[in-house]
Amino acid sequence: MIGLKIEGDATFSVMTWNIYLGADLTPMIAATPMQIPQRVTELFRQFLATNFPSRAKTIANQISLNKPDIIGLQEVAIWELIPPNSNKVVYDFLDILLYELKSKGVEYEVATQNKNAEATLPSSEGNYICLKDRDVILIRKNSDLKITRKWESNFKTNLQVNVIGQTVSIRRGWSAVDISLKGYDFRVVNTHLEPFSHEVQVSQANELLLGPGKTNLPLFFIGDFNSKADRSSTKTYENLIASGFKDIWTISGKGDGFTCCQNPDLLNADSYLNERIDFILLKNNINLDIIEAKLIGDSKESRTKTKLWPSDHAGIIGRFKLNILK
Repeated sequence: MIGLKIEGDATFSVMTWNIYLGADLTPMIAATPMQIPQRVTELFRQFLATNFPSRAKTIANQISLNKPDIIGLQEVAIWELIPPNSNKVVYDFLDILLYELKSKGVEYEVATQNKNAEATLPSSEGNYICLKDRDVILIRKNSDLKITRKWESNFKTNLQVNVIGQTVSIRRGWSAVDISLKGYDFRVVNTHLEPFSHEVQVSQANELLLGPGKTNLPLFFIGDFNSKADRSSTKTYENLIASGFKDIWTISGKGDGFTCCQNPDLLNADSYLNERIDFILLKNNINLDIIEAKLIGDSKESRTKTKLWPSDHAGIIGRFKLNILK
């Protein structure tokens, strides 16, 4: 076999980061119809206090320092404050983050985004609050990566909850891109699996395996899987490893690699990261070497000027090298 010479840089990097929608939704799930407006007000106030425009600056700074070629983001929210008889106020996490990245001289294009759950509910102050959830894949502009296919979908199995006497589906999904780098083709799938039902989560992971995961291409599953790597919670992580995936942290990471979770208000003085549920998983990695895995956004130095953590999760970056033989 003769080694195929590759001109230029034959390395690339992949990042995943749950950037946190900015508020803890758990109290909403248990609320009675009478409690909903007050809970909505409290939820929106917490979102304002966790100050995504400020956090986006620190997230963009971490990204600009590392310049990952491919980024999978989760909880890329859109919040809307809808007053009566007035224009709504929109906080679009994607627009805000892309602006901050561009201001630092690092530009990304949106490859895919899957639209997940959304809801509009009344607050106790006479407004309506709308929350829309998305997961997004970004590709660094001016890189050697060429997108050859992109698609997204929602899961068939989703958590059902009762809100104001109605059954609501907490819609989640995935997005995927096929990428070519100097003739080397691979696939990246970004997702955020259900945290509140083990059965739903396992079913969603199986949908990934039977859907975008059904390929002979080198395959990355990245995202927030809500399944502990120590196998103490759900079967999802164990099932993915059993299906042939390698966890790059166990190969090239240093330390515990904990990615979750800071306090919902992001103001805890010391880091509370104590579990590993966010992963870069790799399968069919023929001719692809894992050279590094590291965390970002996990140190006190990565906090905002007002001492907010950039997210309730840390991000992960993996670096890879092509070693193609022909």
